[in-house]
Amino acid sequence: MQIHLSELARLRAEGRPTGVTSVCSAHPLVLRAALRHGRLHSSTVLIEATCNQVNHLGGYTGMTPADFAALVQHIAEEEDCPSELVVLGGDHLGPNPWRDRPAEEAMADAEKMVAAYVEAGFRKIHLDASMGCKDEPIALDDETTARRAARLAAVAEASARRSGGAMPVYVIGTEVPPPGGADHALTTIEPTAAAAARKTIEIHRRVFEQAGLREAFTRAIGLVVQPGVEFGNHNVIFYDRSKIAELKSVLADEPQFVFEAHSTDYQGTTSLTALVEDGFPILKVGPELTFVLREALYGLDLIASDLVPDYGERPLFAAMEALMLAHPKNWSQHYHGTEAEKRWLRHYSLSDRIRYYWASSEAQSAVERLCDALRGKTVPLPLFWQHMPAARHFADAPLEPEQVLIWRVTRSLADYHAACGVIKR
Repeated sequence: MQIHLSELARLRAEGRPTGVTSVCSAHPLVLRAALRHGRLHSSTVLIEATCNQVNHLGGYTGMTPADFAALVQHIAEEEDCPSELVVLGGDHLGPNPWRDRPAEEAMADAEKMVAAYVEAGFRKIHLDASMGCKDEPIALDDETTARRAARLAAVAEASARRSGGAMPVYVIGTEVPPPGGADHALTTIEPTAAAAARKTIEIHRRVFEQAGLREAFTRAIGLVVQPGVEFGNHNVIFYDRSKIAELKSVLADEPQFVFEAHSTDYQGTTSLTALVEDGFPILKVGPELTFVLREALYGLDLIASDLVPDYGERPLFAAMEALMLAHPKNWSQHYHGTEAEKRWLRHYSLSDRIRYYWASSEAQSAVERLCDALRGKTVPLPLFWQHMPAARHFADAPLEPEQVLIWRVTRSLADYHAACGVIKR
């Protein structure tokens, strides 16, 4: 079913908590799986890009907001997913990519980025100016954060009026886990204190009004808080609803808001359902989707190694290992331990930093070779039982490898859609 983001708070107040899955990935196969599901179920497809991933200078994907929007639109057209079901969001939009520069320089680029997002059709905007820039504290006080957020909101409002279309809805607040998950084994994560959540809303409301943005603030639909969930390289902290009774009370006093939950990866349907019921109807997921995509790719790599005589011994795995060793920037500061430990983390860490490498020409060539090797082949059931037991229904028929990959991503998305009330499990 189609859900408008501005309806989430009302539905919760009426005792009909309904959620939306926020797909935070730029991988075309992940996007295809999400858009295909949207078409099949006539449900909202919320796709978000982060400030580091996509910005007016290209981000680490090399895509501007217009490029990313065009990619999503292209895949949506191929999947016959109606455009009215697709919502684009910008996550952590603020000075974060340029925080090594003086604040005014970083904010000038943040303004250009926000304008580029809105002009490209992004209408869910998470304003995040909480991080300190050069010669500032790592985390800024609420007042400074709110003033910078209002400055960016003013740019978004002007850009929306200039480019036409619906006005943006906003998400405020920044108390979230580290982007991409923690680097160490975790034991517990404390939820946001109710008083801190109330303060964030109060200060942002006052600052927006002082800036002449009262009407824009009426479109602030979400507050990012920490619900006590997280994942690291090795493990997952699962949701414990007993810890957030006080935090939930904030929503009773602030009926225009819902909570937005970041880093909900690997939580599973039970925890995700509880989050939606407790006021966290916007569930953000990213690394889990590329983790299971890699899982399927490596499973097919093993099957091809056993089935196709001239394919070789796990050439996809070998290509990704060589690529990550040659370009360690995206993992070397996050994976620690012996050389053996770092080797398995490069491929199997829950933070899935291998996702930064799939867009490279070397990785794409290796994936293409794998798919070409298996396309049209009939894979015997015992090979699926050995390497991908859950995919056994693909056995004994001409194989389309891309369909196996999309199926695996869809299995994880199904947990989210079930929790959000879109499908039944």
